[in-house]
Amino acid sequence: MRPHRAYSPGLTGVLPLRESRHLLEVLRAKVGDRFTVFDVDREAVAEVVELGPPVRYRILEERRPEREVGVEVVLYPALLKGDKLAEVVRMATELGATRIQPLVTRHSVPKEMGEGKLKRLQAIAVEAAKQSGRLRVPEVLPPIPLNALPKVEQGMVAHLGARSLVREVLDLGKSLALAVGPEGGFAEEEVELLQEKGFTPVFLGRRILRAETAAIALLALCTAGEGR
Repeated sequence: MRPHRAYSPGLTGVLPLRESRHLLEVLRAKVGDRFTVFDVDREAVAEVVELGPPVRYRILEERRPEREVGVEVVLYPALLKGDKLAEVVRMATELGATRIQPLVTRHSVPKEMGEGKLKRLQAIAVEAAKQSGRLRVPEVLPPIPLNALPKVEQGMVAHLGARSLVREVLDLGKSLALAVGPEGGFAEEEVELLQEKGFTPVFLGRRILRAETAAIALLALCTAGEGR
């Protein structure tokens, strides 16, 4: 079996059914095949001992590689039209987000998210964590209204009229919250509300970015310097 990473919460020796089916139906795993399991802060080389489903495995070697950003990074993207949020979740996972909390805002076209779409986004986060070598799968949560946001230790909001640059305000030692508006951007009163909650407006350039592009650009600017 070719090298494979499987998400196994708790490294219990039993794979979740989704991961088991992938090993059995796609990779045609056999007893004795080796693969990698991971969860939160550790991963391990494992060996298939029972095909199931569920697949059961034994751990051969455990390790704790350093692949996480080092602080909590919460992304607050506004609900977006179509399937754009799926791409945000995938890339945000690759860039180190630890939680993704969608927002309902004044200019959001969708105002809610069905359970099926939420589960799909959560599955995308798992797959992106597997692909990118991460140990932690970010939480993807049901949307909340903007006014339900908690106050944050360090926050940034992408805003075309901002003067501050990310590098001028970023403190790499503090947890980080990042807010990005929908296709029509945040309303001015929403930006003011975010500032009251600890978010600093930051400038991402003179060009008008798509909402999904802005979310990833802001996250990349904050986590690209993670070699602390």
